[in-house]
Amino acid sequence: MTGLRIAEIFGPTIQGEGALIGEPTVFIRAGGCDYRCSWCDSPHAVDSVHRGDWAVMTPDQIWARVRELTGGRPLTVSISGGNPAIQDFGQVIARGWTEGYRFACETQGSVARKWFADLDMLVLSPKPPSSGETVDWTAFDACLAAAGTGPQMVMKIVIFDDLDYDWAKAAAARYPALPLYLQPGNPETDPDTPVDLQACIDRLHWLVEKVTGDGWFAPRVLPQLHVLIWGNKRGV
Repeated sequence: MTGLRIAEIFGPTIQGEGALIGEPTVFIRAGGCDYRCSWCDSPHAVDSVHRGDWAVMTPDQIWARVRELTGGRPLTVSISGGNPAIQDFGQVIARGWTEGYRFACETQGSVARKWFADLDMLVLSPKPPSSGETVDWTAFDACLAAAGTGPQMVMKIVIFDDLDYDWAKAAAARYPALPLYLQPGNPETDPDTPVDLQACIDRLHWLVEKVTGDGWFAPRVLPQLHVLIWGNKRGV
């Protein structure tokens, strides 16, 4: 197996969003993505201009780093990106499983992988209109099929405006069996720019008002907890 492109491995910290919010986690952030979302919060793991900063690591090297960070104490390992599905993390997951670690992965659902079936949780995060990307629902369905009955599966959608909100309602209607998590988007992604916490709260308030005002009680509305705590700082 060739090496995997890794933007960063960090933690233990807590998961900042979605179904596992608050859970102690080590993150393996893959380098590379097939999307270029307008509001991407991890350009250092997406844009090829940063390729020189990514490490090329074998599964054994990745796992050694995870064990070093955790002291060999099993917890949840989140594989994110970029889009981690463009690479093969099957050997990393298999290695961790033998030592009692749990695995979650977040992907936009554009590339299906057999190793999805070995996850504990698969977070599918299709990108709404504000991203500038167009979701291929056939590819999304292929991701669901690849995961099968292996992991718990949820859908998470970032909301920036009314158009995104309406789009999310349509996506939820398309996949009613998937538990749905909504979070207000953060337009400020520069790690050196302080986050306007009041603006974050205002966006969260707006989204809560939209959901409750519509009587749409299917989704859970959550903040980006890591943004509230650390702003846009990387590696926490």
